[in-house]
Amino acid sequence: MNPAKRRQIFERFQAANPEPRGELEYRTPFELLIAVILSAQATDKSVNLATRSLYQTAHTPEEMLALGMDGLIGHIRRIGLYRTKAKNILATCALLIERHGGKVPRERAALEQLPGVGRKTANVVLNIAFGEPTIAVDTHIFRVANRSGIAPGKDPLAVEQKLEKFVPPEFRLHAHHWLILHGRYVCKARKPDCPQCAIADLCEFKTKTRTD
Repeated sequence: MNPAKRRQIFERFQAANPEPRGELEYRTPFELLIAVILSAQATDKSVNLATRSLYQTAHTPEEMLALGMDGLIGHIRRIGLYRTKAKNILATCALLIERHGGKVPRERAALEQLPGVGRKTANVVLNIAFGEPTIAVDTHIFRVANRSGIAPGKDPLAVEQKLEKFVPPEFRLHAHHWLILHGRYVCKARKPDCPQCAIADLCEFKTKTRTD
């Protein structure tokens, strides 16, 4: 795919949704961090249902630590891998207090040292909480990038590196939201909705779906 096509794709995304937002509910960087940790292998809807009650009870590292394992599990039990996530969240809260004064660090290396936080989670927090032009490659972005030809790669890191190289700088802040939303609602895994796709004529997917 050539640079002119890529620019057109992001121009259309921007025109359709100038200020895209993620679907996880949060009020602070800490609440966002916890929500993203919980969202691994879970839907944003299920995470929001859990955090609405959780954040009424605990919305700081100190308050969450005070819940303890059983108290935290009581809020997140319906989320997949809840026991492992609870353990990671409590350990993360302890490190935030010990190393960062209870604040979420703005540096990738510091974020990735927190239990349950990998590169993707760090990128989400840096992008949404701190306005960094990072791109967190989840299954939706990986699919869209490869299927469309925007930034094909064999693994998420390869796709991330290509997107950082190929997405024009003025679109990079919102690129990750546009691509996630496109993959979630249009370029779906089982049957992409090509007839309703705003970039169908620019996409290089060879087996586009049809209405007939």
